[in-house]
Amino acid sequence: MTVHFIGVGPGAADLITLRGRDLIAACPVCLYAGSLVPEALLQHCPPGARIVNTAPLSLDEIMAEISLAHDAGQDVARLHSGDLSIWSAMGEQLRRLRALGIPYDVTPGVPSFAAAAAALGAELTLPGLAQSVVLTRTSGRASAMPEGETLEAFAKTGATLAIHLSVHVLAEVQARLTPHYGPDCPVAVVFRASWPDQRVERATLATLNPAMGEGERTALILVGPALAAEGFDESRLYAGDYDRRYRPVGTTPRFPESA
Repeated sequence: MTVHFIGVGPGAADLITLRGRDLIAACPVCLYAGSLVPEALLQHCPPGARIVNTAPLSLDEIMAEISLAHDAGQDVARLHSGDLSIWSAMGEQLRRLRALGIPYDVTPGVPSFAAAAAALGAELTLPGLAQSVVLTRTSGRASAMPEGETLEAFAKTGATLAIHLSVHVLAEVQARLTPHYGPDCPVAVVFRASWPDQRVERATLATLNPAMGEGERTALILVGPALAAEGFDESRLYAGDYDRRYRPVGTTPRFPESA
């Protein structure tokens, strides 16, 4: 018996890996975070599967469901939105599984920041402008931010910021970032990335309307000069005179072709 933690993507039912889909189809028990996981993904469950929405359950109740499946020798598909490596609450579940001696594995999913960038048609790391993406959030009731992990500290790097779980405090985000990025810095707010009702709002830090976040819950804020740049340098990777392993250039290439 194994608990398969599966990242099922940002919302669109077809943004799931083949591995994830096949694991869901092979598990007689499915636990899914119903507040964010689209029900269309449950169509991959086998006939007769026990399907449990964990949104109203406590951690103890979730572990009780897993223990029941373990005692019955039944594999579990544990579905979480996006990718499990960030803000999934997977870590605390894995810790308990290790203590109980229950085996598990993890299948990654498409993260929300990638879906948001795709909606914008944007590369978040452009040569000469930004070569880092910071995935962060503001403090909330569920988890406070550690000291030092502040928007101001990350903004000083000039990196592209992907700010999660913060659309309800857009005014605060705007005020904290403007002194570092400047009022003309591009901003994009992507609501429900990849869902059928996806919505994209583009602005600058100066023109951002904080009211757009009122009553919203599922949105990602992207901030940084790479979001609207046209005058960036081209990567050397595809330059005609760039000597690389797969395209040797010159009389003495760094990686000569094998004889």
